[in-house]
Amino acid sequence: MTSEHDTIEQPGDAATATTSTTTNRRQPFPQGFLDTISTGWAERPESLPAPRAQAPYAAARRAAVSAAFPGKRLVIPAGSLKQRSNDTDYPFRAHSAFAHLTGWAVDSEPDSLLVFEPTADGHDVTLYFRERADRTTSEFYSDATIGEFWIGPRPALAGVAADLGVTTAHLDEFAAGEEDLVVDQDDELTRFVSELRLVKDEYEVAEMRRAVAITADGFDDIIRDLPRAVAHPRGERIVEGVFHQRARSDGSWEGYDTIAASGPHACYLHWTRNDGAVLPGDLILIDAGAEADSLYTADITRTLPVNGTFSEVQRRIYDTVVEAADAAFAAAEVGVPFREVHAAAMDVIARRTAEWGLLPVSAEEALDADQGGQHRRYMVHGTSHHLGIDVHDCAQARGEMYYDGLIEPGIVFTIEPGLYFQIDDLTVPEEYRGIGVRIEDDILITADGPVNLSAAIPRTSAEVEAWIARVQGSAS
Repeated sequence: MTSEHDTIEQPGDAATATTSTTTNRRQPFPQGFLDTISTGWAERPESLPAPRAQAPYAAARRAAVSAAFPGKRLVIPAGSLKQRSNDTDYPFRAHSAFAHLTGWAVDSEPDSLLVFEPTADGHDVTLYFRERADRTTSEFYSDATIGEFWIGPRPALAGVAADLGVTTAHLDEFAAGEEDLVVDQDDELTRFVSELRLVKDEYEVAEMRRAVAITADGFDDIIRDLPRAVAHPRGERIVEGVFHQRARSDGSWEGYDTIAASGPHACYLHWTRNDGAVLPGDLILIDAGAEADSLYTADITRTLPVNGTFSEVQRRIYDTVVEAADAAFAAAEVGVPFREVHAAAMDVIARRTAEWGLLPVSAEEALDADQGGQHRRYMVHGTSHHLGIDVHDCAQARGEMYYDGLIEPGIVFTIEPGLYFQIDDLTVPEEYRGIGVRIEDDILITADGPVNLSAAIPRTSAEVEAWIARVQGSAS
């Protein structure tokens, strides 16, 4: 196998030993290769694309940034490749602020910079990146990180300028300034570009609907392949792999590491090892979201009975989580503080766990803000987080704009209550132990109220059982 950081060995080459861990894999090029490599190539037609659909929306976002920082030079980096091991990198994914302000999405180039140069009446904005290498340069064939022979054609300045509706320049022309405000270095700029994403425009909402639709197909795929997961000793990996295939084929990637947690693993909130068995009679909690090519992601959780039918105890727990989710959804009205969504779900969790005799106090005492919280043993996480180009979007926003902010049209967030009874939790009856349930949907706030973007993915216990029967029935 030829590594992406190797150089193709030519006949007659001799290996040259060095102290470097990478250069000792490279072979010298003979003179004949060097004399001819730049010749014999067809002319490459250069046609300028029409602006992409996101271009005007990204331009409006840049205008908002410019207006907020008059007279300041701003730098928004795309980020660089990150090493996975030795000479192998992780797949590149641009910084979310860079993607949001350029609209370049999955096509973004590593090390690119979006720069706002202050002018008398605003800013001139330039996108700096590495221009396509001419085939007369050695970079074309010898640089395994950016060379076209290795990674394929790179974009040209003129093409990207037309595509995104922004001025472009070669990265070598950029010079940093001492007073530059840089995202992730300057707190005010970092906070502003995060808060700019709190309210989604119509393009963003459409892309989130697209991500949800891909995710829905991925859940169908999982159900269809559940028998294969059951037959494999690491069935959780089968579930993860099936979803990955859908996310990669119809989108860019997953928006976050898939959680495929079967049986007691469902009680671990961020179980991503996914190396356990999927056993009939257990529940499997699947928290997965496809990321569209635009980099907007879904974030959906469904908890499925592996054998297609909930037991009495499983159904009792599951139906309570649905009840909590429905209460949170009902609370998600325009003008309501965001934190009230969580409070509505926790009211249900406290009342039900008290009814079941799991709490040492009453539901009212458990809900006391200062002395309560006993019910949180069974649901330690929050009910909602903002969602968008990041799975936990707008994370650098001020508290008064996030949990203490008021719900307004255009906001998208999750509703994801759960109940988790660890396998060794002696405070619950034995029949509850090892059961974990979470239901998560993606909610768009409109002037007419909340809209569940993922409502087409079955949620109630009866719907889930019918869903499994239908999908597996059509596959047989």
